[in-house]
Amino acid sequence: MAAFVSGLQGIGMTSARTRARMIERLRAEGIHDEQVLTAMAAVPRHLFIEEALAHRAYEDTALPIGFGQTISQPFVVARMIELLREGGRELGRTLEVGAGCGYQAAILAMLTREVFAVERIAPLLQRARETLRQLRLSHVRLKHADGMIGLAEAAPFDTIIVAAACSHVPKALRDQLAPGGRLMMPVGGGEEQVLLLVERKPRGFVETRFDAVRFVPLLPGTE
Repeated sequence: MAAFVSGLQGIGMTSARTRARMIERLRAEGIHDEQVLTAMAAVPRHLFIEEALAHRAYEDTALPIGFGQTISQPFVVARMIELLREGGRELGRTLEVGAGCGYQAAILAMLTREVFAVERIAPLLQRARETLRQLRLSHVRLKHADGMIGLAEAAPFDTIIVAAACSHVPKALRDQLAPGGRLMMPVGGGEEQVLLLVERKPRGFVETRFDAVRFVPLLPGTE
């Protein structure tokens, strides 16, 4: 962890006190994985949103980032990653579907050295690339691609995390999950979404449902 965090020192640290309050809220809401909390504290969320909304960056809420997309609520980001790491598991080779502005990819980059992220909206991907470059997170590999078909050329993945909701887990994403791997995504439609954890076991896939959530829809194609 220290090797990753060291590259962010001095970047956006004027908000350190506000960021610390966000971490205390996450603890109070039930996030216990200290490595996840350290990663959340290290990443300057205000750099990933429009300047006009920067004063709201450390509120526990999703915020618009343009193109009908949002930057996820900090608690939901922390919760999804904590569930993926449950039992002391390392994330390993990780695919993020729906990179958006790059915030969650930056958190993941604090926790593992192999992060691949796909985003279907080209201008968002470019913004994510620029911000991650500013933060010197060069080990995040970004691609403009349809997230519903994953990233077959880099598969299999130990971890897949999807930042948009679908009625089901796309078959391509299941197929790209390594043996023993875990996939986390919101499933359902409208206001009936929940977090779904999919584990690839020797005898097949095991699914576990968690918290109710609300995400933008996972759409096919690219823009």
